[in-house]
Parts: sequence; C-alpha cells; structure tokens
Amino acid sequence: MVTMLHAKYRSVLLFFTTFWFYASFSHGSGFRHSTILDPHGKYLLKWRFDRRTITFEIEVETRGYIGFGLSPNGAMALSDIVIGGVTDGRPYLQDYFADAKRKVQRDVQQNYRLEYGIENSTHTVLAFSRDLLTCDTNDKDITESTVRVIWAYHSEDVGPSGPMYHGVNRGRKSMRLLDPGSKANITSGTDFFNLQNINVPVPYKDTTYWCQIFKIQEVQKKHHIIRIEPLIQRGHENLVHHILLYQCDSNLNESELDASHECYHPNMPDSFLTCETIVFAWAIGGEGFTYPPHVGLSIGTAIDPVYVLMEVHYDNPALQQGVVDSSGLRLFYTPELRQYDAGVIETGVWVSLYHMLPPGMQEYVSEGHCTRECLQESLGQEMPSGVRVFAVLMHAHLAGRAIRTRHFREQEELQPMSRDEEFDFNFQEFQLLKEERLLLPGDNLITECKYTTKGRQNMTWGGLTTRDEMCLSYLLYYPRVNLARCESLPEINGQLKFIGVKEIQVPVTTWPFMIKSPKKYSNLSFTEAMDKYRWSKKRGKSFNEMVLQLPINVRCSKWGQDEWSIQGTLVSPPEVKSEVKPPSMVCRSASEPHSGVVLLFTLCLTCSIVQACLSL
Repeated sequence: MVTMLHAKYRSVLLFFTTFWFYASFSHGSGFRHSTILDPHGKYLLKWRFDRRTITFEIEVETRGYIGFGLSPNGAMALSDIVIGGVTDGRPYLQDYFADAKRKVQRDVQQNYRLEYGIENSTHTVLAFSRDLLTCDTNDKDITESTVRVIWAYHSEDVGPSGPMYHGVNRGRKSMRLLDPGSKANITSGTDFFNLQNINVPVPYKDTTYWCQIFKIQEVQKKHHIIRIEPLIQRGHENLVHHILLYQCDSNLNESELDASHECYHPNMPDSFLTCETIVFAWAIGGEGFTYPPHVGLSIGTAIDPVYVLMEVHYDNPALQQGVVDSSGLRLFYTPELRQYDAGVIETGVWVSLYHMLPPGMQEYVSEGHCTRECLQESLGQEMPSGVRVFAVLMHAHLAGRAIRTRHFREQEELQPMSRDEEFDFNFQEFQLLKEERLLLPGDNLITECKYTTKGRQNMTWGGLTTRDEMCLSYLLYYPRVNLARCESLPEINGQLKFIGVKEIQVPVTTWPFMIKSPKKYSNLSFTEAMDKYRWSKKRGKSFNEMVLQLPINVRCSKWGQDEWSIQGTLVSPPEVKSEVKPPSMVCRSASEPHSGVVLLFTLCLTCSIVQACLSL
C-alpha cells in the first residue's frame, strides 16, 4: 500500500513539476519574439536570445513529432535539424542534420538541449536551446544575418526506425532570429488611415511600377505616425515586391488625387515628377515597422507631406493575366508627440545602366558611396552635431547575395551599420539597430553588395526590374534634415575603355548612347557593346577590381527636386586602409554548464527532496 502511495505521489510530483517548469519558463520566461510559420496557424514559434545562446518554444497542433531546422537556402539538403515530441508523458529531443542528398542523420554531437515538453489532447509544446555558435560542422551558426527556417510536423511520434516522412506538413520562412526589435503591437484603438490601391489591373508583363497620389490624413495639429504595415491582398504575397512612399509638391491640384498610372511611363501625369523625397520603404517579406518610443514620422506641419505618391512594384515573371490588386499600406498615428521627427536617406548605388555586372561571376562586388563631401555639406549646414540612424533597410534584387552598410570616420572604419551575409530577395525589411549610430559631417558610408551572376549569359544592368539590379540602403534617422539621397555611380569612361571602346558618337541623341569606334562596336549602343564583349571569369574579376577604383559621380539631393552643390561632381572613392571584421563569437566549452543542465539538476534535486520526505 505504501509503495502504491509512493508511486501515486511520484506521478503527482512529476505532473506538477512539469507544469511548474512549463509555467515558469514559458509564460514567465520573456519570449520576446514570436511568429506563426504555417498558413493555418498550427505552428507557433517563440524565441529569446542573449549574447551566446538562443532558446525556442514551439507549439504545434499535433500529438506527434515536431521538426525544426536551419537551412542554407530554404531546402532540406545540408540543413541543421532538431526533432522532438512527447511520448507517454515524457519529452524527447534529437539533434539531426540532412546530408547533400537530403537524407536525415543523427548528429554525433548533440548541441540542442531539451528544456521542457508537454502535450494535451490536441497540441504539443516543446522548448529547447542551443549555442549561437557550436563549432559543429553539421550545425548552422546563428548570426544577425537572414536565416532560412524550415519546419515540419507529423501526427505520429518518432519510432525506432526514426522520424516518418512529414508529407505536406512542412514549409520555410526567412527570418532574423537575432533581430533586436520586437513585433509588439501598438496600443489598441490607435487611429490609422490606409493608402491603398483599389482594383489595379496588373499589366501582362514581367515588371510593373504602379503609382497613385494620395492625400495624407488631415489633422488639426502636428501628429506622429508611429507604425506602418503592409496591406497585401491575400494571394498576392509574391506579386507585390515593394512599396515606396514619396513626398509630393504640397501645391498639387486635388484633381490629381484620382491619378493612377504606370510609373516611369511617357504618358504618366506630370504631377508624378514632383514626388521625389522618400518617406517610407517596405519590401517583400517585411511585416511592418514600429518606430522607437522617442521617434515618429511627422504629419500636420508646414514641411510635412500633404500629398504622397505610393509606388507599388509588381513582379509578374509568370505573366499572369487578369490579375487585379488592391494592396497598400496602413499608417497608425497619434497626437501624443515623440521627442524627434524621423527622416529617410537613400544611400548606395545611383540606379542607372552605368551600374553593370558581368555574366558568369560566382561573386561580383558593387559599392555605392554616401560621400564625405555630401555629408559634410548637408549635415554641416543643417545638423553639425550629426544625426542618429536607428534602422536600415538593405535592398537588392535577384542576383544579390550579401549586403552591408559600412561606416567610416576620419579614414577609420567602424563596425558596419548593418549587414546581411545571407541576403534573401524574398525577405527585405527595416532592421532596427541594436544601438543607434551617430552619423557626423565628414563621415562616409559605403553600401557594399555582393552578387552572383553564375548562369547568366549577358550583362546584368542597374535598373528597375527584378532581373536588373540595385544596391541600396535606406537609413531611418533623426532629427530630420534636408537630405533625401546620398549616392554614387562609377563613371562610364573607364568601364568603356576596359572593353576597348575608343570613341562614342557625339552629340549624344539616343539612350543608351552609341559607339563610334573601334569598328567592331561601331553603331552599337554601349549596352550592346558590353554584351558583345567576350566575358570570362578572369576578365570579370579584373573588371570588378577596376570599377571599384574608378572616380565616382556624387548624388547629393534635397527634398523635392533641389540639390546640394556637391551633386554631379566627380570624386575619388575613399581609400580603405583596413577592413573591420565583425566581433568574433567563441565556441562555448563543453564543460561549461548550460541552462538545460541547471534545469535537470534542479528537477533531480526537487525529486530527491520529495522522495526523502516520502521515505520518512
């Protein structure tokens, strides 16, 4: 009888101990980040991290196993995988990896640590942790760059022969697990207004930029916009590639509000040309942006936007017909003013055909300069004490593989303002910086983009379509100054000389302009001549090295169509004495205690104490 009572008490103890662990470490553990990974809301991921470790909690509508992984490209091959669940009330967890042929194998070095696991009649909750850097070749390092998360689940637990195939219960999502910001919602009841296209007929072509002018919400006094989020029509998540807001001339005739037309088109309304200054940028995969508590986007004053042009980029490579879209943005605003007004500076490579990438390159590097000369003139006059950058959106197209925004002061390189070594074209959003970065007059920035043109037969040109390329960083900063764009472009003469061009036809009457000599390029446009050149990997590398040394054309523009005096000048790129490396992470010693070990020790100690009491 005593034995039966002891067994009963042990069962009760195990239940309440498990419940106590789940309650203490799940609901009281400060999981600051969360997202739903599947389209049906059945797979909920929560996580938190510190300087060295990351802890996940996954809740899935299943009583079988849960799979979670980190992939180099979103596919199963070469992924770092963990699989776990709860069987007969006991949680289990195994560290796996997938080889190049997608075969799942148990990892000899088990680096995922089980924290707790519980199950009810419908759901399984599993929590586990690992070091950001494990120094296991079968594990994927977790950094501040984009991570391709893969997920799966099954109705049955893992058996003796290993996990069964998950079937359609799987997916992928690009994320930044070490994003310092949170997706916390703003206060319920906050006022908002929408800037939204209504039934736009998406043209039957690869790329379309569609523009419409809207009037900003009228307010009787100054307000701050504190959050902007996308309103993407369901099913059009891959069609709407990015949305930009530009401030327009405040004296526009309100009849222009009905103007909706393809952007950059000969027949577009003249009013579109007055909309030059970027107010906000959203790109595919982004979930919206909440401004920090001390910063807001001002509306309602004499210098604030009255009219804005919303530019929507439709990416339609499948040439779908009959598509009608009603996507846009939602802007939340409040009369409770923040301390500072936010601004946006576009930096990087000035979008132009002069930005060109040879074909067949495993890696090609472009640099767009926000020059010392531009920042000295603009900030020196408007804000000598400098401005503070608090978020960055890095933007490229399909060939993009990595981007970083480098920061220099007095010829010394600081840590990059932002970086993404695993750039994903389908996931672009503002990155909130861990610490705000002071940008001073006389500093300079380099937006550095790494591309892969392997498999392409012709040149890739700077341009608007997703098959063209861009290299941009949008800086969110405060306090607002009169600087809209700080960019550069390598001069064209050196690029033409590389392929042997001697003379162009003058006067220039066509775009792209025409080549006069040598004979092999005669009467070809410069783009045709570049494509005709016989590129090789060696020549492409030499071209890249030469372009990075060319003088650069400075773009330094104000709001509207005004320019700073430095605009259009030709300067030499800054000499980079030494490249700054990111702070190194060190592999954690295997003998160092982990949180899972501490939890297990605490559980064992609790059980020992109770068992001792029961034996009295």
